[in-house]
Amino acid sequence: MSLRLHFYGAARTVTGSCFLLETDDARVLVDCGMFQGSKEERELNYQHFPFRAAGIDALCLTHAHIDHSGLVPKLVKAGFDGPIYATGGTADLASIMLPDSGYIQEMEVNQLNRRNSRRGRDTVSPIYTEEDALTSLRQFRPVAYGQWQEVAVGFRARYWNAGHLLGSASIEIEVTSGDKEEPTRLLFSGDIGPDHKLLQPDPDAPRDLDYVVLESTYGDTDRAGTTIERRRRMLRDEVRTAMRPGGALLIPSFAVERTQELLVDLMELMEAGELPDIPIFIDSPLASKASAIFKRHAGELRNGADLVQALGSRWVRFTETVEQSKAIDRIHSFHIIIAASGMCEAGRIRHHLKAWLWKDEATVLFVGFQAQGTLGRILQDGASKVRIHGEEIKVRARMRTLDLYSGHADGPELKTWLSERLPVRRGVFLVHGEDPALKALQSSLAGLERTPDALIPEIDDVYDLSGERPMRTDRPEPRLPGANAGHRDWHNDYAELLLAINEAVEAAADKRAKGVIIRRIREALRSGVRE
Repeated sequence: MSLRLHFYGAARTVTGSCFLLETDDARVLVDCGMFQGSKEERELNYQHFPFRAAGIDALCLTHAHIDHSGLVPKLVKAGFDGPIYATGGTADLASIMLPDSGYIQEMEVNQLNRRNSRRGRDTVSPIYTEEDALTSLRQFRPVAYGQWQEVAVGFRARYWNAGHLLGSASIEIEVTSGDKEEPTRLLFSGDIGPDHKLLQPDPDAPRDLDYVVLESTYGDTDRAGTTIERRRRMLRDEVRTAMRPGGALLIPSFAVERTQELLVDLMELMEAGELPDIPIFIDSPLASKASAIFKRHAGELRNGADLVQALGSRWVRFTETVEQSKAIDRIHSFHIIIAASGMCEAGRIRHHLKAWLWKDEATVLFVGFQAQGTLGRILQDGASKVRIHGEEIKVRARMRTLDLYSGHADGPELKTWLSERLPVRRGVFLVHGEDPALKALQSSLAGLERTPDALIPEIDDVYDLSGERPMRTDRPEPRLPGANAGHRDWHNDYAELLLAINEAVEAAADKRAKGVIIRRIREALRSGVRE
């Protein structure tokens, strides 16, 4: 049997999840996610797919997060007309998240094109529009957990609850071909939830497999001793420290599930008297729509009744319109703003950061993973100045991190999850992680019995899975060299240099000193051109 596995995303980086399983008879895609992070990685979203979209027979989605589903509309627009298999929860969330992604792209491209026109640069087009996203939803086919689904010739899939997000799944795929009696059994972990999720169950998946493709986002992290109660105490302490007259606590958060978990915890703390009553603004139309979907699925969720109660609190305000969002700026007492995106790359959180970063009374609390090259990671790493919407902003606000709301299992939990899948006879691939996390998890798994050593593929790697062990085959020039994946790029360095130049010129004692700095920079530039 000929069976090949292509790693088109989430290889040595945490976004852009996309894997292609290919036989002589059919081609099945697992996830079709959007790249986030550095500009060099995001530019991959605008390139042509490294495969022919019309040649894909089926798409299986692990869950609705944009780094796993965000390029589905582009795939359909490029000619894919096959079924998209997803759980009911994933299909429901995708029905709001994908149109929202298209809308944001249209708005941001409009703003960019206005700036480009003023600068005499070419205009650009969005990856896809809101209408493109709505069109792609027609191809979704809901599937139930635990039931086999024929997805293409020689392929069948079964979905297992991954405990990461409403509707999230690890996908088991059996591939048969020709006269071979025994199928090849693969498991794509998707994103695996941690042990302390408020709304989701513990992850589940089958044993006895040939291959496992395992996420590694927090492969180098150990959150030993984490409980929901401990997380709430730490959140309480962060909020208390942030409470300043006329100040605000900004929480960049994914609109789907992370926001809902935060809301339940904040309301529990307020009701218990651990925090005073504080106005909480959920400044995200997507979060509002997502909360309605979570409310419909409350019966399927752990602590679903607590979520419904929190959503109805008089201290919680959902903002829909731009005018309502701007009105938050007129509040003079301490308040909390939860807004997307979680990595500060788009959405309303950037407007609030622009309004508050330069103020001592503000605190920014990061509650999830910040990929390399994102504004969130740059702030988290201690930048003194940043650029937002083309403007330079001084950072005076406090930066804090409470990484106990992550929807991802940590290193020991990932190892435990894999040990419960054994035996894994032929291969383990580590994906969806940056280098430190990948290598730490690879080292941790090295002593695990009844499983081969874990491999770390790079973007566009192809492995032949036909033999007793996976064999990497020749590949075309990768779209993103492995050394560049999951790292800052020259765009980040350029932005940092501009800020450093401005700071040096401003700090110069007088006009003469300023002139010396500018002259030296020009000489360095000329020297660089000559070299």
